[in-house]
Amino acid sequence: MVQNGLEDDCYVEMLDYTIDLFESQGLGTNYYGYHNINHELEVTYVSLLAIKQNKVEFTDEDIKYIYISALFHDFDPKKNVDKPHEKSVIKFISTDKKLRQLINATNIDLEIIKVLILRTTYPWSGEIKKNIEEQIKQCFQNSDLTRNNQQYQQHIMQMGEYLSVVDRISGYALGDFTKAMEMAKMNAHALAWKPSLIIRRSVAYFEELLNKEPKMVKGILKILPKEMRKNFFDTVLSFMRIRQQEITIQADYAYENLKLVPTIENMTTREEPNFIKTLFEIFLELPAPLQFKKVGFEKSIKDPQIIINTLRLNDKNGEIVGYVKGGPLEKYKLREEIRDENYGLGNTIFLEPLALKMGYWGLKGGSEMRHLFIMQACSMKYKYLTSFALRDVIKARIDKEQAEFVTQFDPERWDYYRIKI
Repeated sequence: MVQNGLEDDCYVEMLDYTIDLFESQGLGTNYYGYHNINHELEVTYVSLLAIKQNKVEFTDEDIKYIYISALFHDFDPKKNVDKPHEKSVIKFISTDKKLRQLINATNIDLEIIKVLILRTTYPWSGEIKKNIEEQIKQCFQNSDLTRNNQQYQQHIMQMGEYLSVVDRISGYALGDFTKAMEMAKMNAHALAWKPSLIIRRSVAYFEELLNKEPKMVKGILKILPKEMRKNFFDTVLSFMRIRQQEITIQADYAYENLKLVPTIENMTTREEPNFIKTLFEIFLELPAPLQFKKVGFEKSIKDPQIIINTLRLNDKNGEIVGYVKGGPLEKYKLREEIRDENYGLGNTIFLEPLALKMGYWGLKGGSEMRHLFIMQACSMKYKYLTSFALRDVIKARIDKEQAEFVTQFDPERWDYYRIKI
């Protein structure tokens, strides 16, 4: 900020205010969604770091616009899904008194800020793009600076394109592939994607970015530190390699070169250190909100009250590529919003979220393990099973399994439900 002439109190206060806003609305560092305060600050940081690229020439005044737009581009306090709604963002920055006061202190035009935020809309295509362009036209009309100045309007749209590309690059340039994968899982969890889509959609995302915005991407990456460029391209290549592995697995399964075998594990196997280690590695691939019993994982594997089934390759002694696990509801501490009327009655078994290695989702192995789990729960005289699943998945189970919603969660739409066994 100081290097780019943003050392005045109003800019620092704006930064503090943004962080306070995100935290107070539950969108701070503890919010497990892609569009949290970390993302907002990453985009702001990289937008200033790459400002001297050679695709758009920024004046000192332009830098103020980029900074403020980046800080607030995703702030949607009333979101009911993780992906921010740009209209809600615009409404907020137009009506929040404290923010208006801070913006007025910088002597900049709010209509131009609106244009830059609207231009970060993704995907920038089709009907969405057409609707946003109409709103942008109105903003240009509302501003004395842009109303009759086509050249300046064009410059602002280039600034918006710059911010849009930074928005999509920043998080992946600021960390290694482990961070990138965690971001992808956060995005998938918050947007209620099936796990089988994570890698496929990540690859499509990067291909679109590199194919549709090649000049801007190149210009931004060129000016970033070497380590950040390496992070970005390592991430792209890693996602592509995993996608290739996924396709190979799916082909083997389709050609019947590979069988998935659901297996009930006995207590002797469950005592083995290698078995526990394998399951824990698969467990760690789950998004953080779906990781139950992380503390005491080994103890839970050895607990005879806990049911564990694995998914093995080709036969009952083959490589483990997934597992299901669960036990008496009373052994679990669930989200405090959940009020399960059966808690304490000993009649309900809780099924933890299914865990599979990347590449094996979508091949029905998880579904087969789940049915095996329900059969075991039935034999143990449980009356009910509860678990978490995507809202659409639960809806599909209402007719098939008489599933019922117990507690629904937004914006994730990953809800707690019950079935009668």
